[in-house]
Amino acid sequence: MHPSVKRPTISKAQALLITPALLILLLAAIIPVVLITIYSFLTPGEYGGIDWTFSTESWVNVVLKRDFFTNEVNWATEHLVVFWRSIKLSIMTALLTFLFGFPAAYFIATRPPHRRDFWLTLIMLPFWTNMLIRTFAMMQLIRNEGVFNNVLVGLGIISSPVQILYTETAIMLGMTYVYLPLMVLPIYSSMERFDFRLVEAGYDLYARPFQIMREIILPVVKPGVVAGVVLVLIPCLGDYVITTVLGGGKQLLLGNLIGMQFSALRNWPLGSALSLTLLIIVGIAMIVFVRATEKEEGVNG
Repeated sequence: MHPSVKRPTISKAQALLITPALLILLLAAIIPVVLITIYSFLTPGEYGGIDWTFSTESWVNVVLKRDFFTNEVNWATEHLVVFWRSIKLSIMTALLTFLFGFPAAYFIATRPPHRRDFWLTLIMLPFWTNMLIRTFAMMQLIRNEGVFNNVLVGLGIISSPVQILYTETAIMLGMTYVYLPLMVLPIYSSMERFDFRLVEAGYDLYARPFQIMREIILPVVKPGVVAGVVLVLIPCLGDYVITTVLGGGKQLLLGNLIGMQFSALRNWPLGSALSLTLLIIVGIAMIVFVRATEKEEGVNG
């Protein structure tokens, strides 16, 4: 280090101010991760819980299983199906929230400044309600006797109610409704600083709307899109409430599978290994998505 460059120092007052945040991070994030890491390398107890004997069997059982009668090792298809369903529904939900969230953010950003707070309040309003209540509200809309089916039957579009509840479609609709603000707000934050005179210049140069969107708007708001996708993907991969209520226990996701290991099946080591697997999947998804975006920006820039 150059002798003229001084390292930043933290005063005692600053240290005292950040201490509560560090304690919360330690208690709520670091210690639980350390505990489940330790549990994942232990043996399941005979009557539940853990036996303090080192074993890697739980990590093997994430993707493989041993037949009880023949002792043969096969793929744990039940786990793999849950993994695939979780990733698939999370990606589809992120796509749906983007398709609905991008126009909503664009609409708000193009309103007069004194009216934007009103529209942002409408977007944030559902967040003031408990997520379980919002999920039950969605269930009332899409159940067989709900508003959606009643309207379609009344209009003569369908002759009998369509079964949506307790399907993957119900879960995807529920997650899209609940997590939509997490996509709208980051995109709006990027659009708020966007100079819309560039759009007018594009039209003056006879650019088509698709060209304006691809060449002018998206490159500028891409950081907000990336942030929105990450914010939606993370809770979707580990969702528990929405899948339990709207999936009815028939369409399990990773959050449900992990919860079953700690509650009904009482296999804490396997539940811990699955939890860490979820963390790894989320971490890899975030790194790949951000790196791909940075690489594309480097090529275009």
